Amino acid sequence: MKIHVAAAAILDESGRVLISQRAKNTHQGGLWEFPGGKLEAGETAEAALSRELEEELGILPLATEPLIRIRHDYVDRHVVLDFYRVTAYRGEPKGLEGQPLQWLSPADMQPEDFPAADRPVISALKLPQQYMITGRDAEQPGQFLSRLSLAIERGIQLVQLRAHQLSDSAYRQLLADVLPLCRASGVNLLINRPQGVLAWHSEADGLHLTATQLVSLTQRPAGAKLIGASCHQLEEVKLAERAGLDYVLLSPVQRTTTHPQAVSLGWPRFAELVDQVNLPVYALGGLSADDLPKAILSGAQGIAAISAFWPD
Repeated sequence: MKIHVAAAAILDESGRVLISQRAKNTHQGGLWEFPGGKLEAGETAEAALSRELEEELGILPLATEPLIRIRHDYVDRHVVLDFYRVTAYRGEPKGLEGQPLQWLSPADMQPEDFPAADRPVISALKLPQQYMITGRDAEQPGQFLSRLSLAIERGIQLVQLRAHQLSDSAYRQLLADVLPLCRASGVNLLINRPQGVLAWHSEADGLHLTATQLVSLTQRPAGAKLIGASCHQLEEVKLAERAGLDYVLLSPVQRTTTHPQAVSLGWPRFAELVDQVNLPVYALGGLSADDLPKAILSGAQGIAAISAFWPD
């Protein structure tokens, strides 16, 4: 049996998300979920979302955008779930069907409290839409930190420390310089060290793997809050999903000056690949901040970039 569902991550001003508890006598009873329900015949996902939120909660969504699409097989059913981020609505949410409600920060959500199909949504809610990869001046720590500080002031919340030209000792020192700045601002810092020590991720907030490292990965590295990988084809993205990674960067979406020989995916192919996996995917390659709306509509978590976010 195939079921198509539209569901909402409804956010309040502090970033908490509204969740509801399934009735004990239903499928997956007793677990918490994101409000929503099945599409009716001939109904679009957006129309179903509005109808379900009005019936379940008594609210009308006013500002929505796609968050993530999940495909999941239970023993007795195949479910396709279109999740939307709802940032504005009319009315006051109430459990009109007797369901308990709770406002909860994504950081406080425990995946085991949710149906398996909902769990990738928690990862998506924890990740920002803009992912910055550090750029030039790694050899000049003072200028590097100034650029990083400016990026953080502009709203960057997730940073990949990329400085392949540095020796292990120089990279380790740069990490020690960067980490206090990120900690003070609540920014997540990820290690990217293809030729170095992966265990360093325990000193930061996580780890970013190259496609080569991903292929050789036998299990998810222990202790990392966030782990992602660079991917260029469906097989790599599927491998990241099976390994339990938190996100992937999929590239190149468009032609880049750094890798002009690489064949770009284009937005249609990017969207096609994203639709086949159940984890957040960042678009990377030849993009600017202005491409964010197109990326979101193509199923992306957001945009990852160097030049678009690393200050001049």
